[in-house]
Amino acid sequence: MQTHELTAHPDHPPLAVTRIEARILTSDSEWLRLRWRIEGIGALVVPPFAGRGRADELWRTTCFELFLRPEGGAAYCEINLSPSERWAAYDFTGYREGMSERPFPREPDCTMRLGSAMAIFDATVPRAGLPRAECAAGLSAVIEETGGIKSYWAMVHPEGPPDFHNDACFAARLAAPAPA
Repeated sequence: MQTHELTAHPDHPPLAVTRIEARILTSDSEWLRLRWRIEGIGALVVPPFAGRGRADELWRTTCFELFLRPEGGAAYCEINLSPSERWAAYDFTGYREGMSERPFPREPDCTMRLGSAMAIFDATVPRAGLPRAECAAGLSAVIEETGGIKSYWAMVHPEGPPDFHNDACFAARLAAPAPA
């Protein structure tokens, strides 16, 4: 298990959220299991259930993101996961270039559990939809709070505006899946 503390971009502070932790719980030949823990959820906006299915622009409200770039290349993929149970997957040929929809064999499972002071967002992503090589990884979150306030959380933030696609944000590692 890998645990990564996310920080809010300094130009977009949260209203009430005090901490976000992202975890790679398990990874095997079938599934990648991820968890984000959000503390200070008093003003958190949670997108309502919309049923499973692909959807664009999930980042416009609370959503959780995974970026994977196989070793030695410029190409990478982006996975967006929403508490609404909607999701998206994209391939890029290079930094914000050549975007296309990434094929997925089946839909990820997403579950949001809300407590009085914290929330847990769990996602189970089919490994067959992800790169088969060792990857640099970025875990991030867009958090919307009451009044349309948005904060952008990542392991590392480069200079300038929030940009999860930036090379600096690929600060974790995901091993290649073991053969089944």
